[in-house]
Amino acid sequence: MTWTVRTAGTRHSALLGIGGYRPHRVVGNAEICRLIDSTEEWIETRSGIVERRFAGPDETLPMMATAAAEKALAQAGTVPGEIDLVLVASMSNLVQTPPLSVRVAHELGARGAAAVDLSAACAGFCHALAMASDAVRAGSARRVLVIGAERMTDIVEPTDRTISFLFADGAGAVVVGDAPAPGIGPVVRRADGAHAEALRMTAPWAGAGAVTGAGQAERPWMRMDGRRVFRWAMDEVAPAAARALDEAGTTPAALDVFVPHQANLRMIDLLSERLGLTGATAVARDVAHSGNTSAASIPLALDAMLASQQASTGDTALLVGFGAGLNYAAQVVVLP
Repeated sequence: MTWTVRTAGTRHSALLGIGGYRPHRVVGNAEICRLIDSTEEWIETRSGIVERRFAGPDETLPMMATAAAEKALAQAGTVPGEIDLVLVASMSNLVQTPPLSVRVAHELGARGAAAVDLSAACAGFCHALAMASDAVRAGSARRVLVIGAERMTDIVEPTDRTISFLFADGAGAVVVGDAPAPGIGPVVRRADGAHAEALRMTAPWAGAGAVTGAGQAERPWMRMDGRRVFRWAMDEVAPAAARALDEAGTTPAALDVFVPHQANLRMIDLLSERLGLTGATAVARDVAHSGNTSAASIPLALDAMLASQQASTGDTALLVGFGAGLNYAAQVVVLP
């Protein structure tokens, strides 16, 4: 028996709307220093972070993801019933089942949508965006909701001096849909398992003494070799970002906006320098007031830049996500 694969022909994908949710509680460096042996000046000098947002008990992952998605849908002029697929990227979801995406789709009222979780750490949003673009271009979906949502405070030990000052909470979302012209460029991506131990979760349940208290498993914490991740990012991510520009048929000189993962300010500035960006390109530095929100950092930074008019509708933006794996994903987009 023979059969023919049916496709929808050549389609284009684009960003139609962006939204973000930032927790209410603002945490300055002075508060962080109460738990670690550090100073406000050391934290700001090392990371560029002045303050960050920590989620309260009622600001759960589903709640934050849903709130960000509602804003993106409103900007896109899209109702939940028009969404065919919900993709949620998160590395901090402590409840693996049911999937976070299913809960978000339900809360939104996207009753006809499929829903899938994606775990790719800080690169998760860009990986999910590429999948959404592919689905639209292939014709298997017309509207896709892509969300990055994190409660990093659930997986980062508050007294860990090496990373507790870096990470924070929040959610960002975009709507991807079909468009008359290309609005999302080809993705450049790679995973490098040779550095898998540079950023990892502890697994206390794997050995003796895993259960504590009233039969509760000890919580796993995230650990990071910051220097190793920094060197890898400079060696691997900067060239990948340049390739994403090439794949999209553009150059650093023509780039309006650069939005790398908001890991820390030093890394952002060095990546900008490696790309040869000038003052003509607006560079996202949302990390200074939002901290590192992992998969949420890029859509949150986009939302902030559009709100502050650092970026405008129609601008060409380079997005670069990178993190645990170690892995990266990058693409050029046109802002809605």
